[in-house]
Amino acid sequence: MTAPKVKVLSVELFERPYKLRMPFRFGVITVTHGIQAVTRVRIRHQDGREEFGHAAEALGAKWFDKDKTLSDDQNLDQLRRALEIATAAYLVAAPSTAFGLFADGYRGQIAAGAQERLNPLVASYGPALLDRAVLDALCRLENVSFYEAIRTNLPGIGHHPIIADLDGFDLAGFLAGLSPQAGIDVRHTVGLVDPIVAADQAPGTRVDDGLPETLEEVVSFYGCRWYKLKVAGDVPSDIARLEKIAAVLDRIPGGYRATLDGNEQYETAEAFAPLWQAIQARPSLAKLWEAIVLIEQPIARHAALSQPLGAAAPPKPVIIDESDGDLDAFPRARALGYHGVSSKVCKGLYKSILNLARCRMWNGGADGPYFMSGEDLTTQMGASIQQDLALVSLLGITHVERNAHHFIDGFDERPETEARAHLAAHPDLYRDDHGRVRLAIVEGRLAIGSLDRPGFAASPPPDVSVLAPMRKSGWDG
Repeated sequence: MTAPKVKVLSVELFERPYKLRMPFRFGVITVTHGIQAVTRVRIRHQDGREEFGHAAEALGAKWFDKDKTLSDDQNLDQLRRALEIATAAYLVAAPSTAFGLFADGYRGQIAAGAQERLNPLVASYGPALLDRAVLDALCRLENVSFYEAIRTNLPGIGHHPIIADLDGFDLAGFLAGLSPQAGIDVRHTVGLVDPIVAADQAPGTRVDDGLPETLEEVVSFYGCRWYKLKVAGDVPSDIARLEKIAAVLDRIPGGYRATLDGNEQYETAEAFAPLWQAIQARPSLAKLWEAIVLIEQPIARHAALSQPLGAAAPPKPVIIDESDGDLDAFPRARALGYHGVSSKVCKGLYKSILNLARCRMWNGGADGPYFMSGEDLTTQMGASIQQDLALVSLLGITHVERNAHHFIDGFDERPETEARAHLAAHPDLYRDDHGRVRLAIVEGRLAIGSLDRPGFAASPPPDVSVLAPMRKSGWDG
């Protein structure tokens, strides 16, 4: 397919508040509420037709930038500013392919962010939303699904100076060979303050809304076989907590698999070694250690890409997540001993696709040591979770971190008509649970066949008529 050129005509930014049913320890903060960004973009096709596209993503404090001297409100304003910078750039950009809008503007976006003290992870947040909305609109105009669009290269993904390391790699053949899945395993995240068993909950703190609250209840309620375990950087307390977790997970019939999130708690691989060595040495953690398939970002982002993992590397593959700021972060990490990188739609859909292409190139086209994992615990019901699921499904990732459904009750306080419209459009992905529209996790899996429909998995579109315009960023750079 010849990729058509499009022109961005308008960008509208909205935001909506949400509340958590239970507190969640997220990086260096404990979260009880938040704000989701919603964008609506209008494009003009080269043939003159016009269409809207949508995307949604949480405005997350203390993940994109963990600087403790910044308030949560300042973190949110950083992300708003990234959206403002991207909006201005996309509106003045000449007609281009959907991928060309991203690629041609990438260096300018990162440079503009740097001028205002926005790191690459923050700066990339703006294009990450706009690119999804642009592609959603283009898919609607061409009446194709996201899957068909990528496999036929409707966005025009091709060789470009920002990805010079992929020169010579058959991108078109790679894209054509991608195959979406009809279902995917949910990997439940066990946060640092999450109750493991009922005794961990103080009297009077239960929510009792019909959804599970403890890990023990999650195992029974959702039937998940994949888990993500976070550690806090203190070996004795981490080991004690992991033993408590293992006592629950080890009882799952048929076994389980897990990932270990080092949560940027260490400055070096040598500093991290005592933890994995202690896990490996404990008979009580033997099943858990065997179940762990990867270790995520143990070394703090400011130090991870300046030192090799070396001899202290654990005997499990290690991936980067927060260190994945620039487009060249994964190649640099590979040279230091890392074997994988996370896919998060909030970091950019094209970044994920290009990083998978790198894995295929490095692995010689076969299964090999380099891989991608699906990580993102803030994808809420609707466009956010649907677009991320469509992306990881097409990338061939078989399990994905999901947690928003555990901490946010369904569609939260969004209009009932919006929730019901999503249930009608995606009866495999959502369910009616005692009058609430919630995620339909069956035996630990999500059925996502209904995402194979025109657009980039944003149907039904968000009801922007009930949303407040995004507040102007107060970030002073």
